[in-house]
Amino acid sequence: MKYRTIGTDPKNRREVSVLALGAMLFGSRTDEETSFALLDRYVEAGGNFIDTSDNYAFWVDGGQGGQSEELLGRWRRSRGIGEEIFIATKLGARPLAPGTSYVDNAEGLSAKVIRESAERSRERLGVDKLDLLYAHIEDYDVPLRETVEGFGELVAEGTVGLLGVSNHAVWRVERARAIAAAAGLPGYEVLQYAHSHLRPRLDVPDDFWPDGSLGHAGPELLSYLREEPTLTLVAYSPLLKGAYTHPDRLPADFDHPGTPSRLKVLREVAQETGATVNQVVLAWQIGGALPILPLAGVSSLAQLEENLAAVDLELTGDQRARLDGAH
Repeated sequence: MKYRTIGTDPKNRREVSVLALGAMLFGSRTDEETSFALLDRYVEAGGNFIDTSDNYAFWVDGGQGGQSEELLGRWRRSRGIGEEIFIATKLGARPLAPGTSYVDNAEGLSAKVIRESAERSRERLGVDKLDLLYAHIEDYDVPLRETVEGFGELVAEGTVGLLGVSNHAVWRVERARAIAAAAGLPGYEVLQYAHSHLRPRLDVPDDFWPDGSLGHAGPELLSYLREEPTLTLVAYSPLLKGAYTHPDRLPADFDHPGTPSRLKVLREVAQETGATVNQVVLAWQIGGALPILPLAGVSSLAQLEENLAAVDLELTGDQRARLDGAH
């Protein structure tokens, strides 16, 4: 395994594995026995960066989520896991009632919610301190200052380590970081956005984003990352939920003229290296110039082993140039 430092504060920064394990469906679609086996193998391979959220996976049973955090708590207790495993969770997108969702009834990012939801996450995970806590989605009804101060209070109290943000407009991320800096408070240092080698159209609106997707790492976010060396991008859905091996799963917003050429280069590099297309995508992210950590969920040991092998895949400068330049 390889590792990267995230965070700047000596008290909270950590060395984390360059491949993060997504636990979104652990405890719901992925049963407990399988989930425990996946977690055990990941840790055995040197992995120490596990990602979850307080709302995972509410859509499976129409509830409010919490199954993933609860399973991780049971796994930690059964294995005697302590601070050596870094667990990130999120708040803000948990439905306030069963049968609703983050689109119409999200918990939001008020100071009250931040405190209460973080406490519930700590209880479910069985930890005294959340290693990394993300603002999961935007809350337009709460002033950014209240959100920034709410997160800052938990860091000051020692119940949260690093702060992160996901699925926010870049300008709101920068504004929140500026508010935090001016007030002498900790700011967001980890950005979690969807990112893969194939690029989606970002102008396609949906129920949550009427102006187009703010959840993908587009050129504005990547350029922000390039200019802010203390930030880290955790790239979720790097393998597009299996779409590289099952093209029928490719979302509609990837259906545009740029996709075939990028797929062609991916397949060429996979053939040259003897690796799978999935492994090339992960290796391209892990070893690139920008600080990117792929976050990949799995449902079988075979998938996990494939992903773990990507950590040691070294791409040549020529292969990287071709992958970067494909359009």
